[in-house]
Parts: sequence; C-alpha cells; structure tokens
Amino acid sequence: MTTLYGYFRSSAAYRVRIVLNLKGLAFEQVPVNLVKGEQRSETFRAHNPQGLVPALVTDDGTTLTQSLAICEYLDELHPSPALLPLEPAERARVRALAQLVACEIHPLNNLRVLKYLVSELKLDDEAKLAWYRHWVTGGFDALEAMLSREAGSGDFCHGDTPTLADVCLVPQVFNAERFECDLSAYPRIQRIVANCRALDAFHQASPEEQPDAG
Repeated sequence: MTTLYGYFRSSAAYRVRIVLNLKGLAFEQVPVNLVKGEQRSETFRAHNPQGLVPALVTDDGTTLTQSLAICEYLDELHPSPALLPLEPAERARVRALAQLVACEIHPLNNLRVLKYLVSELKLDDEAKLAWYRHWVTGGFDALEAMLSREAGSGDFCHGDTPTLADVCLVPQVFNAERFECDLSAYPRIQRIVANCRALDAFHQASPEEQPDAG
C-alpha cells in the first residue's frame, strides 16, 4: 500500500492527496504533526532529511519527496486523467500557474517561515498576518490577471478539467481563507476553486476530512 506522510493543514500534502484521489489510487496516511515538531524526529527524517511533508512511500519502498515532483511522478505513472496537457505550450502554462502558487506564494507563507517571524524576528501576530497577506495579495493579483486574460482558462485554471495548477491553487486558497485574506478582488480564482471543491477528489482531500484533523 502506498503511504503518505503528511499533515492535514499542509498545503504540499494537500496537493498530493488531491492527485491521489483524482487518479483513484488507494493510500494510507501517517500523520506528522508539524505543530509538535514531529517532522524533525529521526524517524521521519529517515524518510525525508529535509524534515518536510509530504513524503510518499510507494509499494516497492521507494520514498519520494517534494509535492510537485510527487504529483508529476503520479501523473506519469497513471496518465489518466492527465494533470498536464499534451501540447508543449499548454503544459508550460499549467506549470507556470502551478509554480506561481507553489514556488512564489507558498514558500513565504508556510508554517516554518511564520514561526521564524515570531520566534526569531519577534514579530507580533498583526505583523505576521500583514506579512502573510502581502504575499498572498501579490501572488493572487498576478494569478487572477493570468486566469482572466489568457485564452487557456476555462472552468478550471486551464480548460475544463482539473490540472496541476488547480491542485496547487485550492490548498493556497484554503490557507488564505484560514488567515482571513480578502479574496473579493479575485472572482475568477473563487469560481475555479468552487468548481474544484464540487468534485469528490478535492473534497475528500480537504483538511477537515483528514484523520488528524481532530
């Protein structure tokens, strides 16, 4: 059985759960509590020396890390439904949308960065939230413009079926909502996320549905 080491509110683990569900793949979960620091334990670092979730252990014992690498691995191994279009320019667009979220917004706002701002730089909660919202706003401003202006957009980020871009977008919106970011300026993003959340694969991957959510 494929095993996913993750945390219910981790955006990166959330992405992998969505893809596993979209592909119809069975997997078991092993929670790694990031708040309690379980990701720094020797036991978990045996799976991922970075001490980051997710880590995916495949049926043959291979351990994979980094969510986008895992998602593309699963897409290559199980090509239907496809997460990336066939045409090279379209594939590049989907990757660009996905990386705008996963590489430009998320790294500045993940738990270890927010904890560093508080514990080491001594920011208070108001300043921490200002930091979080600043980077979400900048990223979503650009993403909304791309989704609104570019011809490839449809019911989802690219076309009318979910792609890797949607897999990255939905967890980021979840976290933006959790930190009470004002998303009123992003109607296209909100519509796409609503379309994703209507699908069972996204719903079952949502944080509130995970075994460690309680």
